[in-house]
Amino acid sequence: MASGFGYSGGRSRCFVYWQEFSKCYAQTDNPVVCRPQSDDYLECLHGKKELARAKEVKEELIRQAQASVKEGQKAADIAAAGGVVGVGLIQRSTDEGSK
Repeated sequence: MASGFGYSGGRSRCFVYWQEFSKCYAQTDNPVVCRPQSDDYLECLHGKKELARAKEVKEELIRQAQASVKEGQKAADIAAAGGVVGVGLIQRSTDEGSK
């Protein structure tokens, strides 16, 4: 940990996680037990898991946008080919057609 002070002179944003890790490490004989606290502290410092999750969300949004564009292109191709495309504005019952 650097100085322990944040930009404004108070505690740093990750100081609480550092304290948890330091307390665990001081109380145990097996440092492997403190791995979750270490992971929390390192995530607070570097944010790698958060960035990876944000990247996954962005990729999924792009994939969904591309899929909707592809569906729109299919509908446009059908309309350009001269097929009848119903938009559902007129509701026709089956009784009117038989009269």
